Amino acid sequence: MTSYCDHCGRPADEGDHAPCLAARAMEPPRYCARCRRRMVVQVTPRGWSARCAEHGPLSG
Repeated sequence: MTSYCDHCGRPADEGDHAPCLAARAMEPPRYCARCRRRMVVQVTPRGWSARCAEHGPLSG
């Protein structure tokens, strides 16, 4: 099963994702790591929540 970068949406095992990892330190995920779908993301003062239409909610 292929996994995807949750920041840029490209396959996780292709290319350099160091900039994505650096960005993820300050931002919530934008893509589902399991299916590459763009997620609905809500940022609040206490954290964030994200929802994939196929795989459901994430939070952090």
